[in-house]
Amino acid sequence: MGTWDVGSFDNDAAADFCNELDDATAGDRKGIVRAALAEAVGTEGYLEAPEAEIAVAAAALVAAQCPGGAPADPAYGPKEPLPDLTALRDLAQRALDRVVTEPSELLELWAESDGDPWRAGIRRLRGVLLPSAPTAARESTAAE
Repeated sequence: MGTWDVGSFDNDAAADFCNELDDATAGDRKGIVRAALAEAVGTEGYLEAPEAEIAVAAAALVAAQCPGGAPADPAYGPKEPLPDLTALRDLAQRALDRVVTEPSELLELWAESDGDPWRAGIRRLRGVLLPSAPTAARESTAAE
């Protein structure tokens, strides 16, 4: 089927990735997410669509654990519990940056269709992944 919608889990590669997470031992799941993000970040040449789709799904799993993050898709996301992934926020942001930087097959494919909703989803994920300032620092800045 390929891709059926614009969401982070709405494609075969992301669904297969989530199934892989479910099949892995609990202790291996964080490493699998980290490896998916690192693969996209480390790709200097052409980033193939399946690797990019997996990186987006992995970033969405990290974002799901951050304040303001949307839960993983109940139909296609992982069913098994995931460990704390919030330490991967920076890596997830860099992976998303790579997905939307040429040369990227996924970026090209969305440019050929109405990719505005997809790009908006990527921007939302990036916004959630941004670390928020500690409360004390915000209060200190507001008092000045």
